[in-house]
Amino acid sequence: MVAQRPNYNTSSSGGGNGSDDVVTVVNSEEPDSAEFKETPLPWDKLGALMAVRLSEPVNFSLILPFVYQMVRDFGVAESPKDIAFYAGMLFSAFSVFQTMTVMYWGRLSDRIGRKPVIMIGLAGNLISSILFGTSKTFKAALFARSFNGLMAGNVAVIKSVVAEISDDTNRPRMMALLPLMWNVGSFAGTAVGGLFADPVTQYPSLFGNSKLFKEFPYLLPCLIGCFTTAAGLLIGLFRLEETLVRSPPRRKPLSASSSAATLDSENTSLVSSAPRQRTARELLTPTVISVMATNVIICVSISMAEQAYPIFAATDPIDGGLGFDTRSVGFSMAIASIAVLYIQLIAYPRLERKHGALKCYQNGQKIMIPFYLALPFLSLLAARIAEETVGAPFSFTSGVLWTLLIFLLLVRVTGTVLMFTSINLLTVNMAPTRADLGFMNGAQQLAMSATRIVGPVLSGIIWSWSIKHSFPFPFDAHLLWNICALLTIYALHISNRIPDSVNTFEAGKAVDSNRVDPDDQV
Repeated sequence: MVAQRPNYNTSSSGGGNGSDDVVTVVNSEEPDSAEFKETPLPWDKLGALMAVRLSEPVNFSLILPFVYQMVRDFGVAESPKDIAFYAGMLFSAFSVFQTMTVMYWGRLSDRIGRKPVIMIGLAGNLISSILFGTSKTFKAALFARSFNGLMAGNVAVIKSVVAEISDDTNRPRMMALLPLMWNVGSFAGTAVGGLFADPVTQYPSLFGNSKLFKEFPYLLPCLIGCFTTAAGLLIGLFRLEETLVRSPPRRKPLSASSSAATLDSENTSLVSSAPRQRTARELLTPTVISVMATNVIICVSISMAEQAYPIFAATDPIDGGLGFDTRSVGFSMAIASIAVLYIQLIAYPRLERKHGALKCYQNGQKIMIPFYLALPFLSLLAARIAEETVGAPFSFTSGVLWTLLIFLLLVRVTGTVLMFTSINLLTVNMAPTRADLGFMNGAQQLAMSATRIVGPVLSGIIWSWSIKHSFPFPFDAHLLWNICALLTIYALHISNRIPDSVNTFEAGKAVDSNRVDPDDQV
């Protein structure tokens, strides 16, 4: 009998942490329903995995608050209006090399195991962070970011690990932990970048005499980021377990015909328990292509917005920005991320059980559209503040600006959590067998990495062009954000055509239909 993915109806028995939710499972082949609780999360394995996952977002995001000042200090931009273009090149360099290698890391993990690939990626992250912090020229920084992307294959491998240690009842909550760690890491990274960049200037009483940080003003936040990578490397080395199950070698038949027949029967069982890896052509079905297409479009818009926000926040209000300093940029990016703990751990699993991953994915896109359209209007408030608060640190208008900004950033966090947690689930669900998880997650990460090449470059070009020319709305500083909204609307149009079957974990069905108890294997 082919097992059907349970149909979830959730009722809370009280409490605010979601741990007491009772899930009603309806088996489509049995008239009676049975109730059971979600399988407890394997925290012994998840703890090590989350520690490993944390390092990449910390080191990726800590440069965001100071990238504008760093590029300006390099002296490569002819004017402040050109800084966005060079900042976009730094972001794209990471994605170019990640795109070139992420599929190889995913497939390599299918062969040699998940743990060794993860350890290699962490070591590369550690080295690249030090190289970036000690960069004194734009070319050196570009090389460091490129090397970082070359070694950044862990995210696809970690998704495969989560799929292998979870079941249908707890997979949504476990998949939700991946973007949770990204958001927690981004919160920590932006805070570190904003607070500790150029410490000689920000904290002269503590670092005023430091020759090291005078020579390398952006090294301190990179060193702090390295501590998270080193901790993840040590925890992964001693605590992370290998989850890739290799099928036993096929036995050669003996000369006696009866023995050969017996062994052939045993080998048939072994082969059935280890499904073959399908080719790319077999895996890329129309539904998979549709899901991946929406993922590409969403990632283009998100990568454009992520790269543009720190530039938008640091740009003078007269040019359509907010006029923030490094610390304010970091604070604004970090403060809204606090809400991710509730959204990721409590809200998302309940929403997914009630509506399914596909509906959550679509709702996330709907949420992002008003965010894109509303954000650039805050520049009007910033311009008014610049006129009325000369020499004053704070005003009523400043309070209104910060209130609206934090609200919009909370909207953004909600939308991105819904979209990226859901796309992780949808990608895993579409893998026909567990043997194809590495390919599917690698393909998803390849699509995301490719868009992150295009997104930052487009973002820098569009932003620089729009503020250099005096075009009216919507071709002024709103242009970039309007394009992001249009891309999301188009992705939503495609998403509405995706069938509900993507809510089913196909690899789980394949295992259940061909089940062999591992303890019975010879």
